[in-house]
Amino acid sequence: MSGEEVVAVAAAVETAAPIGETLDLMTALQLVIKKSMAHGGLARGLHEGAKAIEKHTAQLCLLAEDCDQPDYVKLVKGLCGEHNVDLLTIPSAKTLGEWAGLCKIDSEGNARKVVGCSCVVIKDFGEDTEGRHVVQQHIKSH
Repeated sequence: MSGEEVVAVAAAVETAAPIGETLDLMTALQLVIKKSMAHGGLARGLHEGAKAIEKHTAQLCLLAEDCDQPDYVKLVKGLCGEHNVDLLTIPSAKTLGEWAGLCKIDSEGNARKVVGCSCVVIKDFGEDTEGRHVVQQHIKSH
């Protein structure tokens, strides 16, 4: 490993969370979703999410607060309650869709054409990260 690579890795770690500071819940969720997506452990949308919950492979379910269909919300909450899956709410479906990779990334690294996603289910957290610990501590305390 050359010196340049070490500097790049250290810079990437510092941008994720400055040393000594704890992650807030939304940043931690974003990191957890990205790791889960990289490991193939993410189900996006109602159909994929319901299948993952009913197969007992779901570990965490994220639901958008701005979902305007009450039957959708009722179904997701009911499935999570029935199968003992933790449920967290995210303020915006667009934000959840961007985190789940339902967008185009332009040459400058900005998200374009973001598609809203009202339900994301994490089946596999991937690596054991600080973000995962923050999310699990939040779930235990609530």
